[in-house]
Amino acid sequence: MTARGLLIAGTSSDAGKSSVTTGLCRVLHRRGIRVAPFKAQNMSNNSMVCPDGTEIGRAQYLQAQAARATPESAMNPVLLKPGSDRRSHIVVRGRPAGELASGEFATGRRHLAQAAFAAYEELAEKYDVVVSEGAGSPAEINLRSGDYVNLGLARRFDLPVMVVGDIDRGGVLASLYGTVALLDDADRALVRAFLINKFRGDVDLLRPGLDEITRRTGVPFLGVLPWLDGVWLDGEDTLAVGRWASRSAVDAPDPVLRVAVVRMPRLSNATDVDALAAEPGVAVSVVDDPVALRSADVIVLPGSRSTVGDLAWLRRTGLADEVLRAVAAGTTVVGICGGYQMLGRTIRDGVESSVAEVDGLGLLPTDVRFAAEKSLGTPSGSWHDETVDGYEIHHGVATVDDGAEPFLDGCRVGPVWGTMWHGIFENDGFRRRWLAQVAAERGRATLPAAGIGYRALRESMIDALADAVEAHVDVDAVIELIGARG
Repeated sequence: MTARGLLIAGTSSDAGKSSVTTGLCRVLHRRGIRVAPFKAQNMSNNSMVCPDGTEIGRAQYLQAQAARATPESAMNPVLLKPGSDRRSHIVVRGRPAGELASGEFATGRRHLAQAAFAAYEELAEKYDVVVSEGAGSPAEINLRSGDYVNLGLARRFDLPVMVVGDIDRGGVLASLYGTVALLDDADRALVRAFLINKFRGDVDLLRPGLDEITRRTGVPFLGVLPWLDGVWLDGEDTLAVGRWASRSAVDAPDPVLRVAVVRMPRLSNATDVDALAAEPGVAVSVVDDPVALRSADVIVLPGSRSTVGDLAWLRRTGLADEVLRAVAAGTTVVGICGGYQMLGRTIRDGVESSVAEVDGLGLLPTDVRFAAEKSLGTPSGSWHDETVDGYEIHHGVATVDDGAEPFLDGCRVGPVWGTMWHGIFENDGFRRRWLAQVAAERGRATLPAAGIGYRALRESMIDALADAVEAHVDVDAVIELIGARG
């Protein structure tokens, strides 16, 4: 093993570990360093399919793009996909590998740790630097004995640790100090730097507090990253869903189309709607209230890691009845993967749930049967001569009646559309033509002129993160900490 490494930990979930890792990967690449991202274990229903057909967390896929590295399963060797509050589906090296109950979380993951450590060693043989992202907080001392993603990983590979704190949520100084104070001596010795994230204001007002924390802990601050308005890159958990919401409202104060995305309890791959939120003239909101659907021109039923369970939730909350009412009134409804399956007639599921068969919403002429083997792929097709690339992650197999209008491995009936493919709206030509057709069918004005393409927008956000790291973080000190040179 030859690579140097760094673990980016956080005082909590959503402190900015993913963003800092993404920006640092791009900075190191700019400096001629071959860098790979790594997250030993990710708990997320937001995933992506790699070129080799394996599945990893969406954040690690994006970090690989930031590093100009080919995404692979070693970058996120263990992916836990919550199917309920007490059970998660396990993905190891990009393939399904059983389930993990909440009671096994502290002590039942030894085989997962072995897979994670082996994956890190693989990356270390191929790259100059491996930038590892932790999970949650390294101070979760109740889980320390079985940890292999935070300080368990750092101890195994003697990695320096940089702890990121989110000042926007308040209490950041106490969080940083408390994180270090809770660690034992051996773990504490690996914490070599602090970083403040999401700061708004005059840094000089903050410095006395930073100096005092350094005096008490012996850990220096290597930077204060500002709040970056307009940067809302792919998140990995529900805390990040709708991060673009304020930007969508600003860009479309008087929208041509209003899109309501139903926020289901086991929502997966919420990034499917990010490109819609970036489109001029389109306002997107994430909702869980039936009343909020009544003003929508488009209702999106996104993916789900618990299709039958989330369908029951739709019915229990009154959202299902509101979707049926909306379709009867001509409102456009689009279902993606699990959402598509809910729109059909029946769902037979012996994989995700214990329910043998349930009725769907009956809006599309499809019947769904869950297969034991998961379908993973990166399909390509077309719609009205527009090329569409996507990715698929599903157990459900839909049988569509003959004669139904096909739509991207799904079908359409009137205002109701369904597809198994994730990522379809990231295709600029398709997205704009589909939105234009919906606007015309709704009798709405023409959409504004197209702006920057979505993939180019994502690249610009990665570069904005990297530029902020270059400007506000002592990158030379970080490289010295890692022990790497380009």
